[in-house]
Amino acid sequence: MTDKVKKRLALLLDKKYRLNRSDSTSNYTDTLNDCKSLYERAGKLFAYTLGEEKPLFHGDDDDFGFNRYNGKLCEDESKIGHMYQFGNIIIDYATYLKKGLRGIREDILSRCNGADSEAKDFYDSALVVYDACFDIIARYRECAKEYNPTLYEALCVVPERGATSYYEACVMIRFIHYALRLARNQHLTLGRFDQYMKPYYDASVQRGASRENLLETTELFFISMNLDADVYMGIQQGDNGQSMVLGGCDREGADAFNELSEICLLASEELKIIDPKINVRVNKNTPLSLYERCTRLTKQGLGFPQYCNDDIIIPAMVEWGYALEDARDYGVAACWEVITSGCGADIPNVSCLNYPLAVERATEKYLMESQTFEQFLRGVDGEVRALCDKIIEKHNATWAYENSAPAPFISTLVYPCIERGRDITRGGAKYNNFGAHGAGMSTAADALSAIKKVVFEDKSVKKSDLLDALHANFVGYENLRKILVDCPKMGNNDDFVDEIGCFLMDSYARHFSDRRNSRGGIYRAGTGSAMEYINSAEEVGATADGRKARDVYGCSYAPAIGAKTLGPLSVVQSFTKFDLIRVCNGGPFTIEMHDTVFRNDEGEKKVAMLVKTFIDIGGHQIQINAINRDVLLDAQNNPDKYPTLIVRVWGWSGYFNELETKYQDHVIRRTEFTFG
Repeated sequence: MTDKVKKRLALLLDKKYRLNRSDSTSNYTDTLNDCKSLYERAGKLFAYTLGEEKPLFHGDDDDFGFNRYNGKLCEDESKIGHMYQFGNIIIDYATYLKKGLRGIREDILSRCNGADSEAKDFYDSALVVYDACFDIIARYRECAKEYNPTLYEALCVVPERGATSYYEACVMIRFIHYALRLARNQHLTLGRFDQYMKPYYDASVQRGASRENLLETTELFFISMNLDADVYMGIQQGDNGQSMVLGGCDREGADAFNELSEICLLASEELKIIDPKINVRVNKNTPLSLYERCTRLTKQGLGFPQYCNDDIIIPAMVEWGYALEDARDYGVAACWEVITSGCGADIPNVSCLNYPLAVERATEKYLMESQTFEQFLRGVDGEVRALCDKIIEKHNATWAYENSAPAPFISTLVYPCIERGRDITRGGAKYNNFGAHGAGMSTAADALSAIKKVVFEDKSVKKSDLLDALHANFVGYENLRKILVDCPKMGNNDDFVDEIGCFLMDSYARHFSDRRNSRGGIYRAGTGSAMEYINSAEEVGATADGRKARDVYGCSYAPAIGAKTLGPLSVVQSFTKFDLIRVCNGGPFTIEMHDTVFRNDEGEKKVAMLVKTFIDIGGHQIQINAINRDVLLDAQNNPDKYPTLIVRVWGWSGYFNELETKYQDHVIRRTEFTFG
């Protein structure tokens, strides 16, 4: 790490630079008066927002600029309506870097003549947006003359024209994220950074740039992406969508891990900051050495890299209707939902199936009348179907075209919106699929396992007694609760309960996947939970696995909180028995390893081998948190001692001390595994 990087990193971690922002608010109502269409309003609102921005540099060594000046967008956004626009998609970075904003604007202009009325509204709004971009770029360029000649020279070329070097390309990425967020496009992912940036990396190498120079540029760029993360929308700070995907195959299927991939891993390892969140694509042919390399990053306690299995995800996307070359070019959304690059307007997180809620409802309706466990499971299957139907009905209405505000700026960066003359909210993109999560699967499976064992097989517990215990939240039924807690749990490679988990995922996939949405796409089932491991859990009373009412679920695809397991290998075996191609919207197998595991080479290698085993036997995604419960408890009580402590929360990593207590508590309660 160079001295310049150390200085910029210290500035970031000190956080005093945030005082340079304005805390004034604006009311855009007058700006939006007399707008004849939603498109006109979108263009005017963006132009006004950028007009309120002022060039802001955090020191004379700020090589990227485009820092947020206004920390608040407006006084009352509810007066405007339709404020939240598209996010969680990967824009066409390659075209943007090649053509620049003026090249794309020229494409728009060339299609204005002869365009139908909707296309003309779209194009006119986009032109207003681009002119507003040119204005803020010009103001930054003028100020950069004084603050930073290097940036000034770059801004004489980019982002108006295409990049010619790695540094210029980084400046372009910094600008487009700055501008798109001001257009209220949230959770912007960096996509396959090592692929679309590689030509510019190579161009700089050919001009004589050393590896050390390019690593420094990468680290400075990474730092710049963290400077405004505290003002980005999210459930918690850190939940901002700045994910990056490395490796995998290219559109022709050839291995694509390259020198820039390694540079990004090294930059993340040295900086130890929350953004960008690193994802690595792997497959059955990935050598153990790459897993060992990535484990050194996991060791830093950042909660990443997350791994994505090409052998599962690419076939899943092809089954969903993606062209093979687009499936091979997949990345991830803000957390882990799989999406294609540059041509998709998928909404991969419209909702979440609450598995234990389906089991709870089935238990109330069908347990007493069911003569066999199989009969009872048919009732569970019906409740899963009912929840799926409700999700689909709700979101077909919510995301109908007439209920969505246009997003002209980001649309011009998604193929083939310009060619079609349609915004991404009006069918302009190539793909328009919806996806949903699935929370509490292991809790639901464990509850059904207990019902099967003690009610239908052993007949040691009466149905009425079980229902009474659940209604009482086990108060007065402590002995019965102990019996339920001791029943088989997912995570022990026990088919008795694992097959029930497979049944639940099969039910979800059958009743949800391939259903049509209101935008001509399909629905995709997933294994993630996001914040629903808390929110959905609050909807459900006591469950037959011994969980008490409103107690939390496990994070995404993982054993239930408090479930006793034999160890990490048995957990991996349990959670790879289902054909995960069928529930591949996103949601990683999540496991916490005690940080002592990483204190020697042998432990690191065992972690790498565990990840490889999960991938090789059919796992889809995996993330590992290197944590220490004692440290986390101390951090809760003495936050000033741990200002840079980072944990994986669900599909993102954040600073532990910035999290709400309920999320801190959840991370603390997760099982810490060791190899013993």
